Amino acid sequence: MAGSWDGSRDIGSQSDDSFQYERKITEPIYDAFICPLSKQIMKDPVTIETGQTFEREAIEKWFDDCKENGRKLVCPMTLRELHTTDMNPSIALRKTIEEWNARNEAVQLDMASKSLTLNSSESDILQALRFIQQFAGKNISNKHIIRNAELIPSIVEMLKSTIRKVRLRALETLKIVVEDDNDNKEIMAEGDKVRTIVKFLNHEQSEREEAVSLLFELSKSESLCDKIGSVNGAILILVGMTSSKSENPLIVEKADKTLENLEKNENNVRQMAANGRLQPLLTLLLEGSHEIKVSMASYLGDLALSNDVKAYVATTVGSSLINLMKSNDMQSREAALKALNQVSSCEPSAKVLVDEGILSPLVKDLFAGPAHLPMRLKEVCATILANIVNSDSNFDSIPVGPNHQTLVSEDIIHNLLQLISNTGPSIECKLLQVLVGLTNSPATAVGVADAIKSLGATISLVQFIEAPQKDLRMVSIKLLQNLSIHMGLELADCLCGPAGHLSSLFKVIAENITSTEEQAAAIGIVADLPEMDVRLTTQMLDNGDFVIVVSRIKVIRQGETRSSRFVTPYLEGLVRVLSRITFVLPEDPKSVSFCRDYDLTGLFTELLQANGLDNVQMVSALALHNLSKESKHLTRLPELPSPGFCGSIFPCLSNQPVMMGLCRVHRGTCTQRDTFCLIEGQALARLVALLDHTNDKVVEASLRALSTLLDDGVNIEGAVNVLCEIEGIRPILDVLLEKQTQSLKERAVWMVERLLRTTDIASEVSGDPSVTTALVDAFKHGDYQTRPIAERALKHIDRMPNFSGIFSNMG
Repeated sequence: MAGSWDGSRDIGSQSDDSFQYERKITEPIYDAFICPLSKQIMKDPVTIETGQTFEREAIEKWFDDCKENGRKLVCPMTLRELHTTDMNPSIALRKTIEEWNARNEAVQLDMASKSLTLNSSESDILQALRFIQQFAGKNISNKHIIRNAELIPSIVEMLKSTIRKVRLRALETLKIVVEDDNDNKEIMAEGDKVRTIVKFLNHEQSEREEAVSLLFELSKSESLCDKIGSVNGAILILVGMTSSKSENPLIVEKADKTLENLEKNENNVRQMAANGRLQPLLTLLLEGSHEIKVSMASYLGDLALSNDVKAYVATTVGSSLINLMKSNDMQSREAALKALNQVSSCEPSAKVLVDEGILSPLVKDLFAGPAHLPMRLKEVCATILANIVNSDSNFDSIPVGPNHQTLVSEDIIHNLLQLISNTGPSIECKLLQVLVGLTNSPATAVGVADAIKSLGATISLVQFIEAPQKDLRMVSIKLLQNLSIHMGLELADCLCGPAGHLSSLFKVIAENITSTEEQAAAIGIVADLPEMDVRLTTQMLDNGDFVIVVSRIKVIRQGETRSSRFVTPYLEGLVRVLSRITFVLPEDPKSVSFCRDYDLTGLFTELLQANGLDNVQMVSALALHNLSKESKHLTRLPELPSPGFCGSIFPCLSNQPVMMGLCRVHRGTCTQRDTFCLIEGQALARLVALLDHTNDKVVEASLRALSTLLDDGVNIEGAVNVLCEIEGIRPILDVLLEKQTQSLKERAVWMVERLLRTTDIASEVSGDPSVTTALVDAFKHGDYQTRPIAERALKHIDRMPNFSGIFSNMG
């Protein structure tokens, strides 16, 4: 389009839809209305010295140009020189123009109204909307005219158009019409207008940008804030926009400002919090009135928060919530406890709350009488405390009582136990969880165990194994597992009592196909009880508990149980419990019979191959050690036939019988099942293979099992031959040379000395200086038991002429 000298548009050259619409006028444009300079209808006509009339802004610019360019000051129309730049307002002409404009705009507005139907052509609708934009943009009174003409609903109707350009212009027009006009905004609050606009937030970018700009303008009205927030999904979409990394930055900024405006409404703040924009709610918790703080705390307790958010909330408003919890107002305390229950359920946030001082008021509320706090809120207190004690804090040094007691002080534990005995199952469960949390840490578990033993409360805790409520039973079993390593004797006494608690525990162990956390904890309790308690082992034998254990181990090993994350600790516990029976073999003939009936030597041999389960392999090797130690007592020695009368008088006349099939180690008839002989199955090869294990405990257990073949009372030479055949000598020597733990070295020295009693082995080893060095080191630095063994070993290889005298004065 052509432009005039000052860049304004020439009325005769405009061709866009707005000008085409403006040409539809009822009266002609009079020449007197047109400024000779700007070629546009004048708004502020003024007359100069020559009597010519111009638009004020245009003639002022003319005067300025003349001065700047050093030209004479002349009239732009007559070119007569001017003596003054005085300008007189042409009031009559201005009024005439305004009246002319008003008459034409009224007609144009009416035409626009008639064009705003979905049946009109695209060009007519676009021209009408453009005219309304320009008309509304002139002044605020024109916006009142648009409202009175009831054009706003018609513009909203255009949002239903199938033409994107029409929808875009309708959104633009609405923004201009409602800008700085609260009355027009109120009209937008009627009906489904806001809902219609919100739908555009899911459209393509240009429409989304116009829609969010319009919502931002509407959100400046408090009543519209309520309306926008009430539209389902509006706040969710806006929050999503602000957190989107792919969204247009302008849209993100407008969405963020819109949400800031919407924060004036509490319900909107709740919605934002529910959709991940939590800061407004936290701000109200910190700065709002008491009533608002209570309301926000209560709502915070209903939210599902991620652990990262919980930690942030605890850091931001933890202190405020704790102060609210201390309030004398029951509603405030309930809201605060509700929020703290939600926030405290992850370790980082729990630690923050501990640092903020939650423990002391929490314990005070928990132990206060029912008049101070109803039981339902005590249950919440117990839940929060259970959450708190699962964090990694030094609870044995944080004071919680008036006399500087800590959570593991005897009187605090006493109060907890007393509260447990005087409440219902739901709060009992939470209080037991507190004790579970305290006993999860070795640092505090000892103090809790000591307090329980001092109070004689073990039986009270064991009785919960019988609880009909599954969650209560489970948490009590977890607690007993944590305590079992610290109070095994007390637990064994209670479990072996007439109440049948041991049988109840084994019902749990056997009840599911899947290995559950409860089963793993239950078997863990039994596994931690004293191994040498014959009474307990005998009762388990009589009850058939070991049969259950064997059955469960076989089911797991055969892959018939469904996999779960607790299958490993469950299997480890089962194997440890089964190994108990091997510790009482010398005292209990029934245990020997059981080991034979269920071929435990074969089962533990198979478990040596449980790769990746170090504890299973270690315990299995120790069980084989116990079994193998009994082999020399169980071996059936051969009965030699009588030599007869002559043979007894003249032995030279009697042929000595040759006995076939005898064990080379135990000199009798041996089997894996009946005499637990290691060389009759595959145990030896597997134990030798474990000597190369990375876990020293597994190596030591395997070495102990192998050492039974070199023990007193067996044929050591025969055992050495067997070890040679399976290439087991070198691995034993390597343990002496490579392993660093003192107990392993001592065990290896003992075995090597036994091996060196065989001449062939001694001859071969004597040429290995590394073995000699290791034995000399053991002789020099070993304990009072190891030194003489090392000395004998050195003598076997002729490396010990006068070492006793040489080293007699060495430490």
